[in-house]
Amino acid sequence: MSSTFLGLNTAYTGLQASNAALNTTANNIANAETKGFSRQEVTTQAAEAIRSFTTYGSVGAGVETIAIERIRDDFYDQKYWSNQTKLGEYESKQYYCRVIEQYYTDDDSVNGFTTVYEKFYDSVQELSKNAGDTTYRQQMIGQGQNLATYFNDMYTAMQKLQSDVNQEIKVQVDRINSISEEIAALNKQINVIEMNTGAMANELRDQRDLLIDDLSEIVDVEVSETPIIDMNDPERKTGGNRFMVKICGQDFIDGKDYKTLTCVVRSLDHKINQSDVDGLFDIYFTGADNNWTDSDYLRKGDFLNIYGSTAGGKLAGLLQVRDGNNGEGFDGSGITVSGVERSGGETQVTVRVLKNRVTDAGVPLQDVNAHLTDLNKLNLSQDGTVLQIGGVNYWVKPEWTYNYEEGKTCEVKDDKGNTQTYEYVEYTFTLNDEKNIVEKKNGTTERMSDPSLNASVSIGRNVNYQGIPYYMSQMNEWVRMYAQATNNIYHTGVTDDGLTGIDYFNCEDNSGDAREFTVSYELTDGADNISVKSSDDSYYQLTAGNFQVNEKLVADADLLATRKLVYEDDGRSYDDGLYEGISKYDVITDIIDLKTNKNKMEFRGCASDQYLVCVLSDVALNANRANNFTDNYTYLQNSIQNQRLSVSGVDNDEEAVNLTKFQQGYNMASKMIQVLTEIYDRLILQTGV
Repeated sequence: MSSTFLGLNTAYTGLQASNAALNTTANNIANAETKGFSRQEVTTQAAEAIRSFTTYGSVGAGVETIAIERIRDDFYDQKYWSNQTKLGEYESKQYYCRVIEQYYTDDDSVNGFTTVYEKFYDSVQELSKNAGDTTYRQQMIGQGQNLATYFNDMYTAMQKLQSDVNQEIKVQVDRINSISEEIAALNKQINVIEMNTGAMANELRDQRDLLIDDLSEIVDVEVSETPIIDMNDPERKTGGNRFMVKICGQDFIDGKDYKTLTCVVRSLDHKINQSDVDGLFDIYFTGADNNWTDSDYLRKGDFLNIYGSTAGGKLAGLLQVRDGNNGEGFDGSGITVSGVERSGGETQVTVRVLKNRVTDAGVPLQDVNAHLTDLNKLNLSQDGTVLQIGGVNYWVKPEWTYNYEEGKTCEVKDDKGNTQTYEYVEYTFTLNDEKNIVEKKNGTTERMSDPSLNASVSIGRNVNYQGIPYYMSQMNEWVRMYAQATNNIYHTGVTDDGLTGIDYFNCEDNSGDAREFTVSYELTDGADNISVKSSDDSYYQLTAGNFQVNEKLVADADLLATRKLVYEDDGRSYDDGLYEGISKYDVITDIIDLKTNKNKMEFRGCASDQYLVCVLSDVALNANRANNFTDNYTYLQNSIQNQRLSVSGVDNDEEAVNLTKFQQGYNMASKMIQVLTEIYDRLILQTGV
């Protein structure tokens, strides 16, 4: 049978529930503008009824206040985090695309490529009218120096930009580490509170979700939370949860345990691209020994899969800008080990790179790997690097050799099992056996085993984005092609003194001396193969950074050849510095023709003067793409955030209504207690119960 005073207790539970609801409403109103705060709500249920053993069976016992819970929708959180990842990536790209666009500006305020190039050719035109005047030659050489300086400055600016992006990558990695530490600490606090008290740690959960918001902008995240099960009593609720976070598909945070990332500086003999700035970072999960070297991490470290297909966020965007080679790295199909041999105590590895597919008649049908088979386009480091052969990293020495024999073919099976015939080129690398060592279980070391034949080979990664390495490679390709075409024309001419023409453009070697391009990597009459070492005096040594006008011409403008060389068997002769029947500026005429004649120089299907048009089209396309995607994801961010706030945000009008509602509930419960108090007074004092 229910107690005589049951009604008083029932009213008291209502008073408690209303009081909890009022306090929660006050908390919501106080945190209306708090970033990341989720609206809270009191969860109540009817208390278990008391059996009265009467005809009506049982009597209600009031209300139970179960919990104060956050109002939040995980679905919108997941959508928001996914969108933040994309937005962070394109915001990074958008900023640096704008910077690159500024570098290529050519207008009234900035003299870009087209302006400098046109001024150079204006001086060439003037020289054609005054071929014998030293002053005009000096002017033309001076404008050539301006052209070289333009590329030197662009090269320096691009390297500086790559260095800046590299430093920002370090900043973002530090932010990730800081956030992971905070999340792990919150995980521990949340479990301690919820397991010991049974109450939800709402404010701490809000802080954790806010950190996930920040983390998702830097790198893609996967979040999961599962209850902790008592293995001895699986049905018992422990109150604890296992909160896990993955980044780039890799485990990162597991409850109170977390990993950290470290930026490992690539050593000077571990470059990916020829024009990369020194000190670029690779990102690894930190090992047990923080004193690991670059070589140790390559063998033991767990690399962050930031280049994966699902990777995103600011970090992925920055790495694509820093390392983007437009998918033209030393990686891809048709790059395999074709030979391994030891000579003089050194291991040499020959790598075959397919050049083009040919028909049965020997006619080239499909060009592949042009960026590796054409030395003008190649961007391979000359300072030593790391070959990944069959998934194993091998250090190689700086010098490598490029070999091509015209008409030499090999047979390769395609994905459908059909045999195809390809021409190919070969690279020969020398392994650095002093660094290629492995530790044995007994603590000793030994040299790594030789690579397997037919294993796939790569250097770095194919990053399918037009980042800084791509633009630097484009500059290098143009200056090599233009310098080679220009020098070849001058070699056909002679000076007023009858001396053979010398190079107009060249570069300096490591000792600071001018490099003479004595090694050609073009097929010539009587030669059906090309063999070039990376250290040879070939045009591969020429980059936009060391591109210059021959210092001999700067010192003596009269060494500039303006006329074609005439041989005695032409029936003409050299007399007093003049050639009979030969123009005084036919070499200069050829130089003028080089500007617009694609037969003399073709860059990406255009003549030499269209360099800026070709590159600016890339820059503009990337910038436009980044702008569009940034705008789209910003719109989605606002839309999803509004959806989140519609669920978890604090609405002051709604809270005002709740305030009145819960106040009335509190007043009614108080009134009920007052009424019952009067009843009990009458019952006890006046009836003598």
